[in-house]
Amino acid sequence: MGDFGAIIIGDEILSGKRQDGHFRHTVETLAKRGLALNWCRIIGDDPALIIETLRQTYAGNDIVFCFGGIGATPDDHTRQCAAKAAEVPLLRHPEAVAEIEARFGAEAYPHRITMADMPQGSQIIPNPFNRIPGVSFRQHHFLPGFPQMAWPMMEWVLDTHYPQLRKQAPDTEAIITVYDTLENSLIDLMNEFVRRYPEVRFSSLPHIGEGSERRLELGVKGAQAKVEVAMAWLKKEIEKMNFKWTE
Repeated sequence: MGDFGAIIIGDEILSGKRQDGHFRHTVETLAKRGLALNWCRIIGDDPALIIETLRQTYAGNDIVFCFGGIGATPDDHTRQCAAKAAEVPLLRHPEAVAEIEARFGAEAYPHRITMADMPQGSQIIPNPFNRIPGVSFRQHHFLPGFPQMAWPMMEWVLDTHYPQLRKQAPDTEAIITVYDTLENSLIDLMNEFVRRYPEVRFSSLPHIGEGSERRLELGVKGAQAKVEVAMAWLKKEIEKMNFKWTE
């Protein structure tokens, strides 16, 4: 099982007409389970770009949530692109048909029913809002762009398909602020830290304030026991260099 990724599709996001909320919500939803989002792409409603993006992500082993473009209007391309990227036919899924017909009856035809067309081998994702399902295919989970639909559907996918990935002990993070220094002065120390403690994640964030004030925020993230050991070493080495730090 690979990492978690997200693809957010929509010209309206890139143009600024609509503010994206999927990125932050995905991060928060995974964090509640002790998991993390490893990458995110925001792309427009360009079929060629969607196909190429999916070809790349299909080739990996990541679990990917894809938001937007699964409707029935001419600017919704995601379902079709998902099939083309995998070189499989787009077929009408019987479970999706049943859901859409149950919701709309005769008014499901001729247009709404096209939302039951999915890549061959897909599974449906139940939609508690209006019963128009999403699509699970090759560890990619295609969800609507509307948060009130997409977010409970994402929860369902995690609880149903990946319950074993819920960590009992989520990662912890420790942060210290080092004063009167720049990153360049601590590069050798940082490299040594990464070499010694590859099992934790290290981050460096410089802050330049008014006048000559300079400070550096150093973070360590991972399993609590490993973070404690790694941070203790980092603090000790910074003190040896005569830099002041606070938590």
